[in-house]
Amino acid sequence: MTSLTLTPSAAKRVAWIAERQAKPAVLRLSVDGGGCAGFSYKFGLAESVEADDTVAETEGVKLVVDSVSLGLLDGSEVDFVEDLGGSAFKVLNPNAASGCGCGSSFSV
Repeated sequence: MTSLTLTPSAAKRVAWIAERQAKPAVLRLSVDGGGCAGFSYKFGLAESVEADDTVAETEGVKLVVDSVSLGLLDGSEVDFVEDLGGSAFKVLNPNAASGCGCGSSFSV
């Protein structure tokens, strides 16, 4: 069984962004090769959910991950954090062996 989690803080931020862009509240998270640690997270609003996507829903907002990226993201939690350094979506990924200072790249 696969698991993904979208925190309430992240769900609120996705809903806010989607409303301003007149798009559905669907956040797509995928993994690309590259970045300073080998893989990087890619976020974007999605128009729809694909047949092979894994979906997590929080407060009516969907987090979708494609089947290729899921192997690297299973068990992950997506949060939205705001601090003195700025605000950003953060992925807490139990599969990542290490990350980098930018927080958007990881290795397995």
